[in-house]
Amino acid sequence: MKTTSLHTAHTNLGAKMGEFAGYDMPLYYGEGVLKEHEWTRSHAGLFDVSHMGQVMTTGSGVIKFWEHVTPTAFNIIPDGRARYTVLPNPEGGIVDDLIVTRLGEGEFFTVINAGCKDKDIAWLKGHLPADVTMDVWTDRALIALQGPEAEKALREALGIDTADMPYMWGMRVGDLMVSRLGYTGEDGFEISVPDDKAEATWNKLLGHPSVKPVGLAARDSLRLEMGYPLYGHDINAETSPVEANLNWVIAKDHMDYIGAKTIVPHLQGGVLRQRVGIRLIDKGIAREGAEIRNAEDIRIGVMTSGGFSPTLKQSIGQGYVDSLYAGVGTKIFVNVRGNNIAAEIAPLSLVPAKTKSMKKKAA
Repeated sequence: MKTTSLHTAHTNLGAKMGEFAGYDMPLYYGEGVLKEHEWTRSHAGLFDVSHMGQVMTTGSGVIKFWEHVTPTAFNIIPDGRARYTVLPNPEGGIVDDLIVTRLGEGEFFTVINAGCKDKDIAWLKGHLPADVTMDVWTDRALIALQGPEAEKALREALGIDTADMPYMWGMRVGDLMVSRLGYTGEDGFEISVPDDKAEATWNKLLGHPSVKPVGLAARDSLRLEMGYPLYGHDINAETSPVEANLNWVIAKDHMDYIGAKTIVPHLQGGVLRQRVGIRLIDKGIAREGAEIRNAEDIRIGVMTSGGFSPTLKQSIGQGYVDSLYAGVGTKIFVNVRGNNIAAEIAPLSLVPAKTKSMKKKAA
C-alpha cells in the first residue's frame, strides 16, 4: 500500500489508518469523527489529501486543450482563477470531476481525485495536443486547511496573508501553491508543498491553537452536508452533468468539447432524472443503494450517498430521482432494510456555505 510524505506524522498522532485509493490514509484521530467534523465547522481542520493528483499543463494551446476536455470556458477568466469542472466522455457521462486553476495564459494547475488519478492522467494524455506539455507532480504533498479560522491560522502559522484572496483563487507563495478552496463548504485552503517540506509545514499549522488534525471520515461527512458529489458514487461514467445538477460548469458559448453532442440536448430538452438532496424525517440512517419510493410505494430513484449529519443531527444524503419528484419539499420514502422511512427532497447543500466572497476581484 502506498503512503504519503505525512504518513509518519499521522501515526505519531495515533491516527486510525485505513486504505483509500491504494494509500494508507488517516480515517480519524483520537477525538473521533464527530468531534473532528464539529471542530472543522467551528475552528480549522487540517487534512492530508496528498493522495490526490497534481498536474501542471503548459503551452500555447493549453486553453484550447482544457476547453476541449471540459465543458468549461477558461479563455474568459483571469489569471489565478480556479474552476470546478468535469471531464466528459464521448457519451456525455463523466470521467471525473476536478478543479482547474488558470495561473497564466499558458499555464494551468489541476488537482485530480485520488481514486481516478491514473485513469484521469491517461485520459488527459490521450487528448494532449502537440503544443501542450503535461507535468505530473509526484514529489509534492497536498494539505487542506478548512474552517472559519483557516485564514487566521495560515497567516499566523506560515506568514501567508490571504485577506485579498477570494474563494476559488490560487497563487504561488515561494515554492508553495496556495489555493482558496476545498470540499467542506467552509472557508479554507489547499496547500501544495514539496515532499521534503511537508511535515514541517503540517507541524507548523498543527501548532496553531485553532488547528486540529482531521481524517477522511469527517471529510466525507462535511462534503455530504454540502451536497458535493463523490465520484464513483454520486457521479460516474454513465452520469450526465445535467442529471447531476452540474449545469453551471457548462459554458453556453462553445460546443467544441468531448460529449457536447449528448450534453447540449440534455441542457435544451431536460433529463429524466436529477440528483437531489434528501433529508430523512423519521428516525433511521439511509446509505448508498437505498431505494427512494413515492407515496404509492413505487421506486422512483436510489440513494448514492447517505449518513448522519453532525451539524443537523439527522440522516441526510443525496441520490437520483425521476425529474417529476425532484422539487424541494416533495415527500418521499427511503427504504432501509425493507422499512419505508419518511423523507423529503431537500436542497443539495443542506448546510449554508461559508466560503470567501468574490467582492475583491472580478471573475
